[in-house]
Amino acid sequence: MSVTLEGIRRTGRRQSPQGSQRTAIEETRTDKIFLVGVKIMLWIALIVVAVPLIYIVANSFSSASAVSGGRVLLWPIEPSIKAYQEAFSDPLIMKGYLNSFIYAIGGTLISVTLTIAIAYPLSRRTFYGRNVIMSALIFTMLFSGGLIPTYLVVQDLGMLNTRWAMVIPSAIGVWQVIIARTFFRSTIPDELYEAATIDGASDLRFLWSIVLPLSKPVIAVIALMYAIFQWNSYFDALIYLKDPGLYPLQIVLRNVLILNTLSGSTTTTNLAQQLEQQQLANVLKYALIVISSLPVLVIYPFVARHFTKGVMVGAVKG
Repeated sequence: MSVTLEGIRRTGRRQSPQGSQRTAIEETRTDKIFLVGVKIMLWIALIVVAVPLIYIVANSFSSASAVSGGRVLLWPIEPSIKAYQEAFSDPLIMKGYLNSFIYAIGGTLISVTLTIAIAYPLSRRTFYGRNVIMSALIFTMLFSGGLIPTYLVVQDLGMLNTRWAMVIPSAIGVWQVIIARTFFRSTIPDELYEAATIDGASDLRFLWSIVLPLSKPVIAVIALMYAIFQWNSYFDALIYLKDPGLYPLQIVLRNVLILNTLSGSTTTTNLAQQLEQQQLANVLKYALIVISSLPVLVIYPFVARHFTKGVMVGAVKG
């Protein structure tokens, strides 16, 4: 009798995966309608994102007269690279491009280092006072000191009109700290820390040799967030920087747009030259948008495989 029951159990074990597989493959009519709706929404989102991008690229490679005349839609009219030649020959634009790289790379390194330094201790249950510190961090997400007090702090620290004003005041993002803290708590078990401690590893050794290699997905995610923020940042530069040699590319792009709007203030007396300058400014702004967006578009595919895993940290239990 026992053999018969055991045979039944084995038979049930063999058949259950097949039955579950058949159940997983079958789709109801509601599921099919839902999937069709999801695909339609994704195609709509793709069109909404792609059409403006294609429009900007097409305008950047068109002639100034075609852009000013509004004849460009999704394909370059009278193809020309004059806008890019003007952009790369302008010393202010190239200097702004270099400054943006400095702020993005340096600011990302500082921000990621500080974020890990504060998120890892907060993820350890043996760290006393972690809940109080975390509550204080979350409080800063809801309330801030305001623009004027922040400006006074930066001024008192002697960071006005320096590169430090672009990377230090916004070095730590609370949202990134929460993401990193959640990842450390769900991925780095306490037993691993205890085993490393028994082997004689210090806290810094454990962080450098074990935690960081296991945390590449979340590091890639927060590094991408900080890099995009630093690359697109212009308000801090507008407030703290006065030297044009320190301006990032976004400020240069803003100045081009303003000069295009206020083109009537030019000192050129020749009407034909004024018209040519205005037309060139119209196409130049599209070229600058492409130039400023290109580094982010190039970097994203390299961290995309980590992005989904890092963003989903803590979303699924078990």
